[in-house]
Amino acid sequence: MAGSISLSSMACLRSGAGLVTVATPAACQPTVAGFEASLMTSPLLCDGEGRIASAALAKIRELANRATVVACGPGLGHSLEVTGVVAALYSELKQPMVVDADALNALSTLPDALKNHAGPRVLTPHPGEFARLVRQPNLSPEQRTASAVELAGRTGVIILLKGHQTLVTDGARESLNTTGNPGMATGGSGDVLTGIIAALLCQGLTPFEAAQLGAHVHGLAGDLAAEQLGQVSMIASDLLRFLPQAFQEVVAS
Repeated sequence: MAGSISLSSMACLRSGAGLVTVATPAACQPTVAGFEASLMTSPLLCDGEGRIASAALAKIRELANRATVVACGPGLGHSLEVTGVVAALYSELKQPMVVDADALNALSTLPDALKNHAGPRVLTPHPGEFARLVRQPNLSPEQRTASAVELAGRTGVIILLKGHQTLVTDGARESLNTTGNPGMATGGSGDVLTGIIAALLCQGLTPFEAAQLGAHVHGLAGDLAAEQLGQVSMIASDLLRFLPQAFQEVVAS
């Protein structure tokens, strides 16, 4: 799904990252490169369905070694090879990593994988992804919050649980975000958030701070878009258009 990682990477650029490289299956690379001339892309070996192959892991490691921050998940798809690649990167890379979408789904199939990480991790599940991570499909909102706090504390990661009043927790601290609106419940919106948080980590914020500010700016961009476009017609790429204004408002405040 080339659009997912393209939204993430463009949000990363719009949120202050100096250089953004997208490691993407060779089958998708021309599409991703066409989204924005400022993006650098690196084609990876892929299987017959256009998903990252295990043989691409060496190239990904090489690229990651030159990176300040890594984001993983948007548009990956599902396969045993993808799961192996995600597990290796999650457990090996010392850089801060934002983990979203299909990377979360891959980790949810591996018992105890979440605590086996070599560096700071920010996980950004929506309720469905979170249910798969904790293997509890019928949690109430209150139970989901308590479970997110417990999971963050037990595994040493930051959990950003998306939804109404997005929760950010490290197991000891909890923060609820108040920006955003129902119009943001559209495909690709979470991919934009992944890119924002990655860019903030690049600029030296702690993982907890990057998740907090990322959720705020993401929601604020959605609120600005809703004022201009209405909630019904909003799409994820509209958030990219309003990110500059959202950051200006944060700086001004």
